[in-house]
Amino acid sequence: MAIDLGTANLKIAILNKGIVIRQPSCVALNKKTKQAVAFGQEAKEMIGKTPSQLEAIRPLKNGVIADFDATEAMLRHYLEKIKSPAERGGWGLILAKVSRPRVIIGIPSGVTEVERMAVQEVAVEAGARQAFLIEQTLAAAIGAELPVMSSSGTMIVDVGGGTSEVAVVSLGGIVVNRSIRSAGDEMDEMIRRFCRLKYSLLLGPQSAEGVKISIGSAFPLNNKKEKHTVVRGRDLETGLPKSIRLGESEIREAMAPVINSLIQAIREVIEETPPELVGDVMEGAITLAGGGALLAGLPERIAKETKIPTMIADHPQECVVKGAAKALGKKELFERMVIR
Repeated sequence: MAIDLGTANLKIAILNKGIVIRQPSCVALNKKTKQAVAFGQEAKEMIGKTPSQLEAIRPLKNGVIADFDATEAMLRHYLEKIKSPAERGGWGLILAKVSRPRVIIGIPSGVTEVERMAVQEVAVEAGARQAFLIEQTLAAAIGAELPVMSSSGTMIVDVGGGTSEVAVVSLGGIVVNRSIRSAGDEMDEMIRRFCRLKYSLLLGPQSAEGVKISIGSAFPLNNKKEKHTVVRGRDLETGLPKSIRLGESEIREAMAPVINSLIQAIREVIEETPPELVGDVMEGAITLAGGGALLAGLPERIAKETKIPTMIADHPQECVVKGAAKALGKKELFERMVIR
C-alpha cells in the first residue's frame, strides 16, 4: 500500500488496484475528549465554522506531522475503511488476508531524522506492519513516467500544499535537490494578507483557496480577458459583512513572493547540476507535479525564467502516490530508492 501523506490531501493506493482514498488531510476533534469526530472532506468543510466544543484542524504542516495523535487517528480511520467489508463501502475482499499491510510513504526531502521517524511511527501505530519512506520527488518522477533509472538527467518540480520540491534525477537517485516550505498554503495566506492590507477585508482560508483556484495565475496569459471573482468576508473597520471584486492581476501580484521563491529554487538546482545533466534537462523538459502544477500560467512562467521547456505531468496530483506504489511493487526501484 502506498500513502501520499500530503499537507493538503491524503491519497492511498493499493498495489495493482489503484488509488482508493482521495481526501483532504483534515480532522475534526472534540476539544474535551480529544476524540476525532470527522475526517477528510467532512472535516474540511467544518474549518472556520465549528462550535466551541469542536475544532477542525489540518494535522500536517509544511509536509511534516504537526499533530501526531490526529494524524494517527486519520490514518487509522482510512486503513480501517479500506479493510472494512465491501457492503460498508470498503475494500475488505482485497485486504482480507492483510490485517497489517506494508506501506510506503512519500516524504519531503528536507525533513529531519526526527520527522522521518515520526512518519514511520504514526503509520505503524495506525495499523501498518512495516512503514518504508521514499522522497516525494523520486516518487513523483516515477509516477510521471520519467526515465528515473536512465543515465539521462530529468528535472521534476513537485508543488504541494506545504512544500515545493525541486530535483534532478539520474540513475535512480537524486543528484541535486531543493525543498522549500512555501507552496499552495502560502499562496492562500498571501491572498488573505493582500485582502487584509488593501481592502481591510478578513477572508477565511477556504475562501482564499477558492480565489486561487478560480482566478489565480503565475503568468499573464495572452489573448485572454482579465478574470474577476467576488469574495465575501468581514470588514475589519466596521466588523460587518463586506464583498469585494478581485481581479486576476491582483491575485497574481499577491502570490508573486511564493512563485518567485519557487523560481529561485529551480535556478539554484540548475546552477548546481553537473553540466552533462543540464544538457539532458534542456533537451527534455522540466516536469511539474503536485496540485500546485495546475496553477494557470505556471509552466509558461518557469519556461520563461529558465529558458527550458516546461510541461505538466498527467494527473499531477496523483504522481507521488502512483510512483510510491510502483516503487513498492518493483524490486529494483524499491532497493534503490527506499530510505533505510
